[in-house]
Amino acid sequence: MDEVKLNERTKDDNEPMHTTEHILNRTMDAAFGCGRCFSAHIERKKSKCDYKMPSAPSELQMSLVESKVNEVISRNLPVSAEFIKRNEASKLFDLSRLPQEAGGVLRIVKVGDYDVCPCIGKHVSNTSEIAQTGTFKIISYDFNGGVLRVRFKLSK
Repeated sequence: MDEVKLNERTKDDNEPMHTTEHILNRTMDAAFGCGRCFSAHIERKKSKCDYKMPSAPSELQMSLVESKVNEVISRNLPVSAEFIKRNEASKLFDLSRLPQEAGGVLRIVKVGDYDVCPCIGKHVSNTSEIAQTGTFKIISYDFNGGVLRVRFKLSK
């Protein structure tokens, strides 16, 4: 493979929260078929993700999402990365939000057997590191105009 040149990250990720975002995205898509979030703001204290949804989820559904994310974290899954050419990645992933400047080689991040997606952010090496930070908790969520905003944190 040609020399790999990745884009520089424009912000400093909080690794546990960013990896948790990956798990939340896979869980939301599995539960609602909504795809990954289209907008996210990930910080150490609290974070948010926005999803396009046809209707608001119930409290029970969101409680089940919270439980599933915590169950995945507790599985102590390895987090790894591999590099593949963009044309190969386009057969496996939706790259519509990826700018052309991202280049011809993409980094694919895997959270065990649970999630896989292109990403340039920083991640923990094992989900056990997330568990050391705290338990995943949905702080609040609201649904407005076809968008579900989920606010979450990791708390002891």
